Amino acid sequence: MTTMWGGRFAEGPSALLRALNDSFAFDRELLAEDVEGSIAWAKELARAGVLTQDEAAQLVSECGGIAAAFDNGAEDVHSYVEDSLRKKLGPLAGKLHTGRSRNDQVATDLKLWLKKAFNECAMLVTHLARTLAHKAHEEFATAMPGYTHSKQAEPVTFGHWCLAYVAMLQRDLSRLDDAVKRNDECPLGSGALAGTPVAVDRKRLAQSLGFARATKNSIDAVADRDFAAEYLFCASLLLSHLSRMAEDLIFFSSDEAAYLELPDALATGSSRMPQKKNPDVLELVRGHAARSIGELTGLLALLKGLPLAYDKDLQLDKEPLFRTRNVLGLVLPALTALVAGLKLDRSRMRNAAGSELLLATHRADMLAAKGIPFREAHEIVGKTLHEKSDVSVEEVLATKNVLGGTAPDRVKAAAHAALEALA
Repeated sequence: MTTMWGGRFAEGPSALLRALNDSFAFDRELLAEDVEGSIAWAKELARAGVLTQDEAAQLVSECGGIAAAFDNGAEDVHSYVEDSLRKKLGPLAGKLHTGRSRNDQVATDLKLWLKKAFNECAMLVTHLARTLAHKAHEEFATAMPGYTHSKQAEPVTFGHWCLAYVAMLQRDLSRLDDAVKRNDECPLGSGALAGTPVAVDRKRLAQSLGFARATKNSIDAVADRDFAAEYLFCASLLLSHLSRMAEDLIFFSSDEAAYLELPDALATGSSRMPQKKNPDVLELVRGHAARSIGELTGLLALLKGLPLAYDKDLQLDKEPLFRTRNVLGLVLPALTALVAGLKLDRSRMRNAAGSELLLATHRADMLAAKGIPFREAHEIVGKTLHEKSDVSVEEVLATKNVLGGTAPDRVKAAAHAALEALA
């Protein structure tokens, strides 16, 4: 395997340099994107007169046949593609790199990969949000305790709880969409940092690869990793939301609360205690949320001190992205299946929601409705917390009949609206 840069060197790279420098072991993940970019570049070189139509056709045909393979001899995915072409086409393969640098090449590969990763994440988030919205529609009137400070506060419905996480996920979807639109720019044609000397049409090139536009500055184009940072930020905030949901469900399924049971297929047992049913999926969600914050922090720390334009530090931007995409590809479908399979103990949930302590706020509101200043009503009820009231949980829930409130009719309508929005 020859290098792409050895002309001015008297000797080849040492084994130590190769061990530290070579990246094909992980950036082979970008093979499809590198091939896609190479095909678009070959066609553009033909339009610019650098390649004949026949040469471009040969390169395009052979690019389409390059298969993923583990090859320790390749320095990176770009040299792997070029060497694969050289074995088939000889010197013609070297013409493909005319006017192109690995700097704009990898920036383009990564942006193509990230567009797919963002879209995949959005699809999986939408599936989870729809599952929660369906559950909310089914359980719009299922009373349960609502909590603040991990203490029982006021009655809500399980459907309303589900919709709280739907709202979070909808914000996540909005962030994903914004990030894609903001970064939908093609770096190809920026060269190493100064632009390409070949008279290519960068707008046409960008559109041929599915980008909305070409980048405006060649120096920024090869150095920019905002798209990568935004992906990790969106993922870490999404996983933080999922971690909160996991924490709630762990408590709801605990022996002390026992409001619901997790599906058998998404829980584990103990090697020692026969009675155990452990929420391992939910605990792993919490763990991955913690690690995702580290992935984001690591990339931001890597970027914050880099001079323009390209620096080899940027080779280390990819593995956190690959790991995060794999995590989201596992976590989101698992949570979707888990939510769909929850078994609720509605009677226990309603009984807990009907506790005199949870009705205290309603009693104070009733006194205030009769003209007693709320602060006085608050004190009166606070001194008589355990007095029996003749109000039902359903009556209390019905009073919260405002937009965004937990009145069952409002919850049902909100669930329907969420399903339409997520269609």
